[in-house]
Amino acid sequence: MPDLLWIKNGRVIDPASKRDAVGDVFAIDGKIVASLSGAQKKQARVIDAKGLVVAPGLVDIHVHFREPGQTHKENILTGSRAAAAGGFTTVVCMPNTSPVIDNAGTLQLVNAAASKAAVRVYPTACITTGMAGKQLAPHGTLKANGAVALTDDGLCIQSNELMRRAVEYAKMFDLCVLDHCQDDSLTEKAVMNEGTVSTRLGLKGWPHAAEDIIVARNIILSHYTDAHIHMQHISSAYSVELLRRAKKDGVRVTAEATPHHIALTDEALATYDTHFKMNPPLRTEADRQAIIAGLKDGTLDCIGTDHAPHSPDEKDREFDYAPNGIIGLETALAVTLDILVGEARFKLPSVIDLMTRRAANVLKLPAGTLSEGANADVCLFDPTEQWTYDATKGQSKSRNSPWHGKKLTGRVKTTIVGGKIVFADGAIV
Repeated sequence: MPDLLWIKNGRVIDPASKRDAVGDVFAIDGKIVASLSGAQKKQARVIDAKGLVVAPGLVDIHVHFREPGQTHKENILTGSRAAAAGGFTTVVCMPNTSPVIDNAGTLQLVNAAASKAAVRVYPTACITTGMAGKQLAPHGTLKANGAVALTDDGLCIQSNELMRRAVEYAKMFDLCVLDHCQDDSLTEKAVMNEGTVSTRLGLKGWPHAAEDIIVARNIILSHYTDAHIHMQHISSAYSVELLRRAKKDGVRVTAEATPHHIALTDEALATYDTHFKMNPPLRTEADRQAIIAGLKDGTLDCIGTDHAPHSPDEKDREFDYAPNGIIGLETALAVTLDILVGEARFKLPSVIDLMTRRAANVLKLPAGTLSEGANADVCLFDPTEQWTYDATKGQSKSRNSPWHGKKLTGRVKTTIVGGKIVFADGAIV
């Protein structure tokens, strides 16, 4: 007997098919179909979504799952459960593991773990061997073993010549290069945004020029080679403007913003709380507003969480020595709704588009839509429910969230992957 699913009475929002109306979603054997027959409806598993939004499963192209090597912080299974709790059905994990993902063997290890995950997990692989920025990794072999993109993650390639060869080589294999944009010569020992707040706190500043220089470099290299370069977690107003001009000129660049960069500024660091320490750092209100404007006009393509788990003993240190990064999969939808819909007056379908279709399109992933024939990956959420986030009860192994104890609006109720419920009523199924 086929596996039949009938989600009824919800507000179905699927930007990819321009659908926004109260209605039903049907699936047979894990694929979306237009309808079920009368006999099939009698046999189907029914979910009443009255009062809920029924959207494609969310897509995040920037997460850290720490496997192999740092599984005390997170592993692919717990990371995927955190994703499911946040309404994500497709995630792309970074290669800065231990060892790093720069060869077929490590990729196969990751793929084996991903096959048991709660959601769809796609791996990236390193641009350079050992993520050392010296010698190109075997891009063709990495793609053949499942890598969906290339990145040296937090270790931005500093050599312009090597970056040029990297994007040319990646283009041969139709792979996108993801870049954490940072000129290291300008950020040595920096721990927060450079500005009046860093001066007041006596902390070494990370100037936005360090990001802008690499964004400009990447735009020039993309224009020169016609290679696709995706800029990760943009934090600077000037970078947004550079990308806006590049897109107007037809350069093959894309970019993402994080929930924390649209919600917080460097003023949040006033108490030296390391849960607000990240890279790139939280910047000024002007930067925050520029990122929101970039999401609104399409300069920035999608939301990426940069979910970065760290253990409590690592974060509970002097500010200068604590690692960068926060977890974000379980709060991303609520934080994004709060800022983009609640504050910036985005239409709800536009926000869903940023977190589904547009995110999937950056890496050509088979996700982000409820169109007929697509995978039955679905997120059901209440856009108005208020709740208090308790990181200690989350699905992630780590607790390093600036939203712990904060009231949020918008809550995921059910997550479905391939027609199977993987998260419902606050628990992994």
